[in-house]
Amino acid sequence: MRENKVLNDKKIKAVDFFCGGGGMSCGMQQAEIDVLAGIDYEGACKETYETNINGAQFIQADVFELKEKELQKKLKLKRNDKNLLLIGCSPCQFWSIINTDKKKSEKSKNLLKEFSRFVKYFKPGYVVVENVPGVLRKKKESGLEAFIEWLECNKYKVHFEVHNTNDYGVPQNRKRFTLVANRVGKEKLFPVKDEGKKLTVRDVLGEKNGFPKVKPGHQDKTDFMHTVANLSDVCKERLTYVAKDGGNRLGFAHILRLQLKCFIGKDNCFKDTFGRLWWDRPSSTITTKFYSVSNGRFAHPEEDRALSLREGAVLQTFPINYKFIANSNGAIARQIGNAVPPEYAKRIGQAIIKNHS
Repeated sequence: MRENKVLNDKKIKAVDFFCGGGGMSCGMQQAEIDVLAGIDYEGACKETYETNINGAQFIQADVFELKEKELQKKLKLKRNDKNLLLIGCSPCQFWSIINTDKKKSEKSKNLLKEFSRFVKYFKPGYVVVENVPGVLRKKKESGLEAFIEWLECNKYKVHFEVHNTNDYGVPQNRKRFTLVANRVGKEKLFPVKDEGKKLTVRDVLGEKNGFPKVKPGHQDKTDFMHTVANLSDVCKERLTYVAKDGGNRLGFAHILRLQLKCFIGKDNCFKDTFGRLWWDRPSSTITTKFYSVSNGRFAHPEEDRALSLREGAVLQTFPINYKFIANSNGAIARQIGNAVPPEYAKRIGQAIIKNHS
């Protein structure tokens, strides 16, 4: 009994800021970290989060208004607790290289600074930050530089780098800035890397992996959600000219009635539009628009359609039984595309667990 109590006292407890639909929390739980709560401004994520992240509560809060003592009381947290992990994967549109409306996302540029407020108050044993690579390129403006300086001054060992999640068990090319800080051991911690073959689309999609062939507009009302966006007749015809296994829009560029007007005379740009995934390569980055063939290389390798919701989730390494709950397919796709791939989160958690044992 006493031995079990000692083990429980040493178990790492995590609070997941900007948790969304729970990708990071899911991976941390798979690494056997005790996730206490997820915090997010978007209440639409609550049902998905609480349905899948067993034992964790969803706290709907604006981090700009949430107070440190309020969170301390709500979750019964201790300050200077070496068994505490604080995670911050803030929405990152402002620092993304993708051409987004910066005015709409301007508030998000200060989310890292707000997260650091909680780190400075609680001074946990471990800190994890995951974001777009742009946050490192603009480390002064984003607040990252000052945050790292504070961590190092307070005796944290800090690893920070841009990683491709395909090196960590994710069948997808997805480059992400990752920071792992710890004040428990003397070594910097790195996500646990794959040494063998990297996963590709063929390893997780296709009929042999439980995905029957379907047509555009297919609706799957079960929790499996093999649901596919519909296509106009002209878009269906366009896809018939896109070569299987990695083809792109140049397959129909010579047919005037099918060519996209915005690309006339511009064959060398945005080739991924209407592009197919390759079977034997990792997928392109799964974005919030992965269910649309006109928003990137999101067409199935051989079927004339976009990826289904579940195919996008699997490429993000969500468990096959993970339930996504929202009021529209677009909202579900946003939960999937915005998430930290659970397998990548698990690899970060494993490094922390190994250091803590």
